[in-house]
Amino acid sequence: MNLEVRIQEVNKRIEEACLRSGRPAEEVNTVAVTKYVSTDMAAKVLDSGLENMGENRWQNAEEKWNALGHRGIWHFIGHLQTNKVKDVIGKFEYIHSLDRLSLAKELEKSAAAKGLVIKTFVQVNISGEDSKYGLAPEEAAAFLQEIQSFSHIKVIGLMTMAPFEDTAEATRMVFRGLRELRDDLNRQGVTQEPLTELSMGMSNDFEVAIEEGATWIRLGSILVGKQEEE
Repeated sequence: MNLEVRIQEVNKRIEEACLRSGRPAEEVNTVAVTKYVSTDMAAKVLDSGLENMGENRWQNAEEKWNALGHRGIWHFIGHLQTNKVKDVIGKFEYIHSLDRLSLAKELEKSAAAKGLVIKTFVQVNISGEDSKYGLAPEEAAAFLQEIQSFSHIKVIGLMTMAPFEDTAEATRMVFRGLRELRDDLNRQGVTQEPLTELSMGMSNDFEVAIEEGATWIRLGSILVGKQEEE
């Protein structure tokens, strides 16, 4: 299956999930996760009309960004080491994995030096798995309050990763939990501006994530494949 066909199929499934949940499809943004494909394939992704590009490690992204960074909107979606902040600031418009104060401080320092405001998602470990990064849900409010004064970080929403399950339906409570946490934080008025975005859902569970309120889905193999294809 080539790239064009995969995009058409994914878009159809997004529209159907939105229809089931009574949402306009325009509310859902797709990040094409290109970590497993070559620079040439990443260029084809951009040529196809997709503009949001997701990478999870700077070491893997560097060649692609140097060749294509002027074209897309780049999202850093993986765990970000504090000593790698200098590499990604100014290149990635969105950071999906803000999960600790030391990282927030480094992002604020580096963004301030460049005169930038970085859009971020706070990563929350809804499932409670030891293998997952992210704040515990009960830590989110205090963390958001602690970084309120960081004027070069704009928290726009929350992000989570669900466990890999045999059926997508088994992930529903994780995605629902993130939506409910966001709504609760907004009711509390924890942030100066309401959190509007939810980054959740990947190739194996994105439809359930959409039904539970995802506004950004992160799709790799189902959308762009794992190796270069014509």
